[in-house]
Parts: sequence; C-alpha cells; structure tokens
Amino acid sequence: MVIKCQAITKAHQTTEFKSIQIYSQGNEQKTMKPPIEIIYQDDNILVINKPPKVLVIPDQHTHENRTLVGLLKKKLNQKIWVVHRIDRDTTGVLVFAKNAEAHRNLSMQFEKSQVKKKYIALLSGVLEEDEGAINKPILVSDRDVSIDDEGKDSITDFTVLERFKSYTLVEARPQTGRRHQIRIHFWSLGHPLAIDSDYGVYDPILLSAFKRNYKEKDGQKEKPLIDRLTLHAAELTLTLPATKEQKTFTAPLPKDFEITLKQLRKYYK
Repeated sequence: MVIKCQAITKAHQTTEFKSIQIYSQGNEQKTMKPPIEIIYQDDNILVINKPPKVLVIPDQHTHENRTLVGLLKKKLNQKIWVVHRIDRDTTGVLVFAKNAEAHRNLSMQFEKSQVKKKYIALLSGVLEEDEGAINKPILVSDRDVSIDDEGKDSITDFTVLERFKSYTLVEARPQTGRRHQIRIHFWSLGHPLAIDSDYGVYDPILLSAFKRNYKEKDGQKEKPLIDRLTLHAAELTLTLPATKEQKTFTAPLPKDFEITLKQLRKYYK
C-alpha cells in the first residue's frame, strides 16, 4: 500500500527575549511577536517555547539569521546544536544542545525513542474513536512524505480531548519521530489538521464560519482566529545529559490556538 502526499516543505530559569530582530526578504527588520521564551537551560541544554511562523534551521529561501538557531546563537553568543525539529508553523517545546557531547546524548535519546512527547492537535471532522493507535509506516524521500509499506515503522497514540461540530481536539503521543508523522497519520484516517495546506486543508478558521449573525466591523476585513498548522508540542520528557535526571518540560497553548478553542466552545459545540 502506498499513500502519497507532496510535502511543501541558567538551570530552572524562565526568560523571554523581549525583542529579537528578524529579517524579511526585503531586508527590513521586524520584531518577532511573540518573543521566544526560554523554558529551561543549563550548561548542556536549552529548551524553548517555539513561536509560530519561524523555521528552526535555514532552507534554500531563508537565511540563518531569520531562523531560531540563528537568533539563539546571536542572543546567547555561542554555538547551538539542533537536536530535533518541528515544523515552521508548529509551536511548543523544542530542545537544543549547547555542546557536542550533550548533542550526542540527546540525539541518541531521540533515536532510541526514549523521549516522550505530547502534542495537542485540532483535527478536521469528528473523530469517532475516543482513543487509539495509528500504526502505519512512513516513507520520506526528499520532499515526499507518504504512507508506504516500504517506509519505517511509525506509531502515534492518541486520545480525544474534545469534540466540536466539525472539529476534534486530540492529544497525540508519537512513539516514533518521522517527518510530518502526526500530520500524515491523521490525514490517513480522513481527519487532517484543521489547517494544513500540505494535506489538503487550506482555509484559515474564521469566527464568521460558525458564529450566527456575525457582523464585520465597518471597513475592517475579518481576521482569522488561526491561519496556520493547528498543532502544538505541549510536553516533552527526556533525561538531562549531566545529571541523568528525567525531566518534563511543558508549553501552554499559544494565544491564537487558545482563542480558537474558546470561540469553538462558545459557538460550535
């Protein structure tokens, strides 16, 4: 079986970078909003709450100084090692290493599936099962990501948290770490993320779509409640390289995601 989809592709310290400059394609400066929050850092690791709409590492269209790794290098004035990645429009817990030894240690934990991850996802449609496991192999080839028997074993456990008229809020717990795993697994069930242009769902979520008698403000175009991937890395548990202590890091839902859920609960249950 082959299902293809083209992919476009100091300790216990909490700090916010109040103003980080990023560069647009026209070279003008813009301040990133919201700022990058540091959830935790020590001499070996750095854990942040990733904001939306920023890449972790450069691609062919994006210079390093407009990525998280570039911004963090500049702000901390040191080299940063990338341990894992989440998509540009996904928010939440993200881990970096501060030295090569910590990078090796953390990378091995991810490779051996010793890191526990929890995501919150808003899906299209109403998922009937209250909980379950999606066990479908994923094949990654260049920019293509597909469900394919020739791919690597990929497992995502899930629990339904809340249902709306045409959306489902779930907690997803990937047991493996394939590219787009949560996104393509739920897509394969017929319930892609509520917004995910790579998997066929293009439109932002608008309040006018489900609030009766919605009225636009005079002369103002309606702003979407959310216009990006409806996916958030809420929790990550790993073993600290130096102390061997198992530690769990969490990140609250970002404002746009929280507002979307608030309005769905009010008008679309």
